Amino acid sequence: MIKALLMLASFGCTLLIAPAPPVASLCDKGEKVIFSCTIKQPAKIVSLCASADFAKDRGYLQYRFGLPRNVELEFPRTRENTQAAFKYSHYFRAQFDQTEISFTSVDHQYAIFDDYSGEQKPASHDQGIRITAPDGKETTLSCRGRAQADYGNLGDVFGDGMQ
Repeated sequence: MIKALLMLASFGCTLLIAPAPPVASLCDKGEKVIFSCTIKQPAKIVSLCASADFAKDRGYLQYRFGLPRNVELEFPRTRENTQAAFKYSHYFRAQFDQTEISFTSVDHQYAIFDDYSGEQKPASHDQGIRITAPDGKETTLSCRGRAQADYGNLGDVFGDGMQ
């Protein structure tokens, strides 16, 4: 009985100090997660995945939307010359940081965004995807919690993209 209680107590302590689970992603093992989050409504996952060798002249970048084992949208469909399919912009100054990765698919414009403003109190950090229909109607799907994001070499691949 004492042994069982000690084992249960040590298991409980392990749960308390265990790291937070990683953000859900639709990226495959071996791919780099550029951006991934679970959106608020509907509870789906938005992921931007890159091959491990992603660079200006090799590898691929691919957007995925849906759930594990049920990806509803994958752009582009092929993994060749994907660098030409995306646009990247990043603007940074003190207390302000905006990153956007965009593309067009079937007449809809998609823009993954990561916006931080410390100029207001409290500071705001908004992440998600904006989808603009051909008629101009815009839908914003915001992340539930903090997105996993690593924009690492996107400036090298696409240029600084500053606007």
